[in-house]
Amino acid sequence: MSTTPSFQPTRPIAYGRQHITPEDVQAVTETLYSDYLTQGPKVAEFEQKFAAYVGADYAVAVANGTAALHLCALALGVQPGQRVITTPITFAASANCVRYCGGEVHFVDIDPATALIDLVAVRQLLESHPKGHFQGLIPVDFAGLPVNLEAARQLCNEFGLWMIEDSCHAPGGFFTDSRGREQRCGNGQFADLAIFSFHPVKHIATGEGGMITTNRRDLYEHLLRLRTHGISKDPAHLQRNDGGWYMEMQELGYNYRMPDMLCALGISQLTRADEGLLRRRELAARYDAAFADMPAVRPLAGAPGHAYHLYVIQVPDRKALYDALRERQIFAQVHYIPVHTMPYYQSLGWHSGDFPLAEAYYAHCLSIPLFPSLTDEEQKYVIDCIRELVG
Repeated sequence: MSTTPSFQPTRPIAYGRQHITPEDVQAVTETLYSDYLTQGPKVAEFEQKFAAYVGADYAVAVANGTAALHLCALALGVQPGQRVITTPITFAASANCVRYCGGEVHFVDIDPATALIDLVAVRQLLESHPKGHFQGLIPVDFAGLPVNLEAARQLCNEFGLWMIEDSCHAPGGFFTDSRGREQRCGNGQFADLAIFSFHPVKHIATGEGGMITTNRRDLYEHLLRLRTHGISKDPAHLQRNDGGWYMEMQELGYNYRMPDMLCALGISQLTRADEGLLRRRELAARYDAAFADMPAVRPLAGAPGHAYHLYVIQVPDRKALYDALRERQIFAQVHYIPVHTMPYYQSLGWHSGDFPLAEAYYAHCLSIPLFPSLTDEEQKYVIDCIRELVG
């Protein structure tokens, strides 16, 4: 019989936590003493280094992941009446970006083994309507597990859709394509645009911040304008040029810039990205082994290219385990409440029961602590508590 673990944590163990080093602090401090706090050289440096990290041609740093999604929808021309497909198991921003532009969101149920959007169900939805009925697809690399974007691209090509890869959970993640090649999330080989978030619980933490990657020069240049009020200073794009000060607002844009001091932090964090990813995979493998003999604890399926932003288990009584873990200073979390069950989306005509697999997943899912600075002793405590409470 399991007993209560003797180890007691000295701090609450959250499901995720940023890791800030003296090098990070130095990088930010140096930028604070520089000539630029925003719109300076650290922005371009972060963009170039992040693009190289994921293997894309271009990157655009923005205020946050939601801003990244909004700008992508704008750049791809989402308009009122256009229809875009996404998953109900995601943060609401994946769908909201379409609504910001007046478009219609259509959800598709998930693969219960992975909680990723079910591409077979996407095909069924597309085939049930005339070509041209839908304009776009936003697959989500949920928890860090990459969607098979090669298969998604084939669907998009067949039915005339653009694609935004929501890769907020998966920098450094990859899937293996039909030729046996590793395809990194956000590398632009299949999706028109990909987005990332630098929220504190993400792989790269800047407090707030986001990135868009693409291999399309036209979209890259458009995003640069949209990020800064729709303004261009590029002499090649100006209708006239009154002098070195001159600029033109050529379309309606936004102030979605990311400041230099946060980009400096991102650059510093990026130097440890692979190290953090390796640690995440190591911790996930330990969880896999610990729960292998527990039928009542069902982790989502893994893969070699999983980036493990989250480690999600499914248990019979999620609420009881959530509450009991909190009493033991383990602050697990739920990812996510299905978007179509939110009151706003229900006001648009969606109902509970529309996507039974997503709803069944939600009823049992729990994200347990997983972050690079989680110690072996803390992880063992989490495992022991779950085994005691569920086993």
